[in-house]
Amino acid sequence: MKKLSMVLIMLVAIGSLGFAKGGQQGGGSSSQPALVGIAMPETHVQRWQKDGANLKAAVEKLGYRAEVAYGDADQNRQNQQLQNFLTNGAKLLIVGNINDGVNSAIADAAQDKVAVIAYDRLIMNSADYDYYITFNNFKVGQFQGQGLETGLKLKEASSDAPKYITLFAGSPTDNNAKFFFDGAMSVLNPYIKSGVLRVIGPYPETSADNANFQRIATENWQAPVAKTRMENLLNNDAANVVLDGVLAPNDTLARAIIEACLADAKYADGKLPVVTGQDAEADSVLSIKNGQQYMTVFKDTAKLAEAAVLLADQIIKGQDPAIPGTTLASGDIASIGDTGKKRVKAYLLEPVIIIQDNWQIPLDAGHFTPEEAARLK
Repeated sequence: MKKLSMVLIMLVAIGSLGFAKGGQQGGGSSSQPALVGIAMPETHVQRWQKDGANLKAAVEKLGYRAEVAYGDADQNRQNQQLQNFLTNGAKLLIVGNINDGVNSAIADAAQDKVAVIAYDRLIMNSADYDYYITFNNFKVGQFQGQGLETGLKLKEASSDAPKYITLFAGSPTDNNAKFFFDGAMSVLNPYIKSGVLRVIGPYPETSADNANFQRIATENWQAPVAKTRMENLLNNDAANVVLDGVLAPNDTLARAIIEACLADAKYADGKLPVVTGQDAEADSVLSIKNGQQYMTVFKDTAKLAEAAVLLADQIIKGQDPAIPGTTLASGDIASIGDTGKKRVKAYLLEPVIIIQDNWQIPLDAGHFTPEEAARLK
């Protein structure tokens, strides 16, 4: 009887030790895979829905658990989502932030020793993280400027017959918007200064002209905001001219601007301005194919997601990151990783310019859903 009692006591003790060991793991059972929290900024821009799905699939392919949350352009909401990830024992966070109000959540992650990767949007004014992965966003802007340069044949134009353009920029809270704009203006400013181009509406020479940059910026990348501003321009500053081009920072805004133009009698016959874009959204690629939107920039976000998850995997494993297909920002573009508090490691992928002649590139890359691909064929 005593032997039986001793055996029972030993079994209870072993079970207690096992429970204690499991309880020390961040997310629960020691056999449970590590959790990666994925925070995307919104769903009204199509690409973020795809990014969230691509990231989740890539994380799970490597054997980790993944949770995805969308902030709906509300930083307080996203901060709560990030707190939930930390509470659930996340080992790493991949964050496409909304604005630098995210910093308190990033500081909490640092305090919990949870690594953070800023995903395609630099987290400004923070020294609490070390990694950023994105595309060469200055080059994205250069491509947009080159789109206007080519579409308007600026190299052949003269100040005697100038081309008229107007300028739009992205969200003022998205640091990428400044790189896009400055890249574009690096191409366009020489033509403006020579009189070949004339800007209708506000003209910030660079994003450093904050007062005028704010006037052309589009809060939270919202299409209705861009459409309303374009309508106001057409009815006021551009009422007595025909616009030859519009610098639009992404596809969602480009389509809103085109929609405003089509409602104006001067453009209703299909003589649209040369309108730029970015993201290679299916509706815009179809518009390019059909001769409305002039160009977009294809950033293969499937490759960005794969690279981000490879980076995450190496960080979790304590390895020195080496990400094929990327370069570390340095030299003239080293500031891409400058948060204002520190310079983080910025891994850059290369974008591709898309015009009517090569619109199939994103289709061939599998960038679209089957339904989107069917519309394009």
